Amino acid sequence: MNDLELLQDLNRGYIRSVQESDTRWFEAHLADDFLNSNPDCTLVDRAGFLRQIALPCPVSNLQAEDVRFRSGGEVAIIDARTTYRQAGGEAGAGRYTDIWARRGGRWVCVAAQVGRG
Repeated sequence: MNDLELLQDLNRGYIRSVQESDTRWFEAHLADDFLNSNPDCTLVDRAGFLRQIALPCPVSNLQAEDVRFRSGGEVAIIDARTTYRQAGGEAGAGRYTDIWARRGGRWVCVAAQVGRG
């Protein structure tokens, strides 16, 4: 599997794991120094992010669209738009940027930024 295919697979895993509150997937794929910028402008470290993910996901039918991959050797950036259903059934949308780094021969997510519209 080449880097693009691997990053596409990791992106699908990330979205699925958010939807399913799958902390095990994130434990295996987040860097120890991971940081996440939430839509409310708070910044959480790896432990804080895992606590957030462990809670039931407040949205359903989370989908990534217009996914763009950029890679420069040891670093890759994934940008995408999301669509989802809010708890009350209303449509929602947002954007995210994930930064991945090749460490120890494998890709780990080192940072993420999530925005909602």
